[in-house]
Amino acid sequence: MKTTYTAVVRTIGGRTGHVKSSDGVLDLEIHPPREMGGPEGDYTNPEQLFAAGYSACFGSALHHVALLRRIRIEPDVTARVSMFRKNENEGFHLAVELDIRLPGMDRQQAEELADAAHQLCPYSNAIRNNVEVKRKVITETEENA
Repeated sequence: MKTTYTAVVRTIGGRTGHVKSSDGVLDLEIHPPREMGGPEGDYTNPEQLFAAGYSACFGSALHHVALLRRIRIEPDVTARVSMFRKNENEGFHLAVELDIRLPGMDRQQAEELADAAHQLCPYSNAIRNNVEVKRKVITETEENA
């Protein structure tokens, strides 16, 4: 296996701490969200960072699949990453909802692109069979309705 790229990020302090990438581009204080006992203020958290990475990666996969089919799109993907417990005896789990906006496409073509992107996306592949991912394809007609 030939590695194409490796991201390096160090976290000190866990969920209440600091994250910094090796190149210094990412340099943030992190805290749990208020809903999980975090402080007031504008802080990011691991779920937001995961949602950002997943939506960007899925959008790139969608764009790649569209290019292979000679279809022009501007990917627009919103990711919602939720944390939950099935019961008090288990740890936390994640769930993801992706809103995939493909204006100007008919429903079948949009669904086919989203399905193909889901097979290609490294984030989708990494969490497949472990994290529930719900995909909602939104076409221009549905957005304006």
